[in-house]
Amino acid sequence: MPLFSRQLSDADLMTGIRAGGTQRRLFENKLYEKYAYLIADGTRKHRLTEDECASAYSDAVLTVIEHVASDRFEGRSELKTYLYQIFTNKCVDAIRKKTTNRSSVHDTFSLDDSLFQLPDVARNAIQHLVTQSAIEQLHSHLRDLGEKCRAMILSWGEGYSDDEIALAMGYNSAAVAKTSRLRCLEKLRERFRDIL
Repeated sequence: MPLFSRQLSDADLMTGIRAGGTQRRLFENKLYEKYAYLIADGTRKHRLTEDECASAYSDAVLTVIEHVASDRFEGRSELKTYLYQIFTNKCVDAIRKKTTNRSSVHDTFSLDDSLFQLPDVARNAIQHLVTQSAIEQLHSHLRDLGEKCRAMILSWGEGYSDDEIALAMGYNSAAVAKTSRLRCLEKLRERFRDIL
């Protein structure tokens, strides 16, 4: 029976990931797909959005892949149990981040409030400069993320679906493309957070 026509065992997945080479990506994708249902479980259990859970799940899978490849995962538990624990921790981190960001919103100074005190001509000029600066920063951050992330975010911004992006960029499925896109968007958000 061909390897991918049956459900892969933990041993199959770990062997494939550790083997490296061109096959490694196939086994990484199989690991991702095998437990992707955890995303829906996470949205119910942790009350996060699907995108937040997908991002946490992607980070968890990448961590597991790294641990398997470096032999840090010794197989004392099932791969699913190990992944689930890391995924849960990532979800808790996302909840903490949201809570921290919400509380810090109240501490910020609003430029919009100050703009209303200016005459219309001055307000329009400042709003134009702020918009222009934000666009320049966005392009700069997109360049810094690398060509693959940049192309993916721009394609998504132009309305291309994850299926279309997966096909154009050589991903095995729309789910893998979506996960990569969400990780790229999170990196972009972090760059903007760092300057605020």
